Amino acid sequence: MKQWVVYGSMFSSTKLKGKNSVTFSVITLAAGLGTRMKSLRPKVLHELAGKPILHHVLDTVRELSPQQTVVVYGHQGEELQSLTKDYEVDWQWQEQQLGTGHALRCAYSALATTGRVLLLYGDVPLITTASLQQLLYATPVEAVGVLTTVMQEPGDLGRIVRDDHGNVTAIVETRDASNAQLDIKEINSGIYVFPYKNLADWLPRLQPNNDQQELYATDLIAMAVSDGVPVLAQNVADYTEVLGVNTQQQLSYLERAYQYQQAICLMRDGVKIYDPKRIDIRGDLNVGKDVVIDINAIFEGEVHLGDGVIIGPNVHLKNVHIAAGSVVHANSVIEDSILSDNTKVGPFARIRPGTKLANGAKIGNFVEVKNSVIGKGTKINHLSYIGDSDVGNSVNIGAGVITCNFDGAKKHKTIIKDEAFIGSNCELVAPVTIGEEATLGAGTTLTRDAPPRALTLSKKILTSIACWVRPTKQKEGI
Repeated sequence: MKQWVVYGSMFSSTKLKGKNSVTFSVITLAAGLGTRMKSLRPKVLHELAGKPILHHVLDTVRELSPQQTVVVYGHQGEELQSLTKDYEVDWQWQEQQLGTGHALRCAYSALATTGRVLLLYGDVPLITTASLQQLLYATPVEAVGVLTTVMQEPGDLGRIVRDDHGNVTAIVETRDASNAQLDIKEINSGIYVFPYKNLADWLPRLQPNNDQQELYATDLIAMAVSDGVPVLAQNVADYTEVLGVNTQQQLSYLERAYQYQQAICLMRDGVKIYDPKRIDIRGDLNVGKDVVIDINAIFEGEVHLGDGVIIGPNVHLKNVHIAAGSVVHANSVIEDSILSDNTKVGPFARIRPGTKLANGAKIGNFVEVKNSVIGKGTKINHLSYIGDSDVGNSVNIGAGVITCNFDGAKKHKTIIKDEAFIGSNCELVAPVTIGEEATLGAGTTLTRDAPPRALTLSKKILTSIACWVRPTKQKEGI
């Protein structure tokens, strides 16, 4: 068995073996406009956990290693294909959206292989590889497989009707169900595996015998039963796997379900999460031992947290590597940066792209650092901006210090050597170098290099004006 970690969700993966391991293709339906989303974007391009919901499905499909993957599209196909170019899929256009059966007809003509056909949906993002593998493995190659789940409130979803032997005899829609059938809790997911050869006979027989005048893939089940082809159901324990997205509310519901699942996986790996319902992972999060994550933390892209890392509340990390023993305090934002062992950031700090913090470096409250290397044990504790800089080891940078690194056309570098001391409210006008063990007096505007082991300061004359009258604000109505 091989363990996979995909965007925080863990499942087991095995290659199909034995009599049910015949080759198969995947058809994914993604042609719907999604009018109930109230959006100009194709429904399957709306994002869940930071990536389009269609990509969640195609990532799962890729783990299955089918012979061919066909995606049926309709609206805004150019945008859909452009944003999905990293996947090996064949595209099939459905000019008119005349139902799932019609979409399956369109895709069937594009299949280049025989064997079996797995039908999926581009708006069902939480379906797992494990569940689809089980469906493929447990369904004999001459049979039809249906993925089902149990819901206490099935609503208007189709009910699964079985015989005494557990075989599926029908899928009954709510409007056609009897009172007894309405009490059935097992519902149809719409995910099927068909023998390729049977579809060649069944698809042309589909008829629009419904109020919508559409062709439904559900009718293929009735054909299979009529022709004596066994129909077997595989049940999914977690019903959120087979829920589709039709509205913004449904997308939000699946987002929270997905994030909660990821949090549970992290906690199983030993991560302490203060509230598993208040965490967002929008990429790959890799964690070491004894990691602590407080509420409302957001992780985007590739994030690595080493052993003993503590992430405070309301922290946002994007493409960040944080080494062991480091602490990120509340309300800090770190992007495209590397933090070495035992660093401390925040609260209310911003670390911008291209920054590297060496061991033991400390970035305090309301400090912004961009595209800079900060040396071992260096402290920038309060209200400062350091950009395009190389800062040495054991440097102390006081409150209100800024590097003036942009002249309106080009960025320039500031170099601060080891053990320099920069007083409060200094302006470092780049390009400039501050030597080893140099000291800058408070309020200095540095426009030339500061020599090592010397005090550099701007001379200012302190003046007091006698009998000076402070301006006063005139009262209203006078």
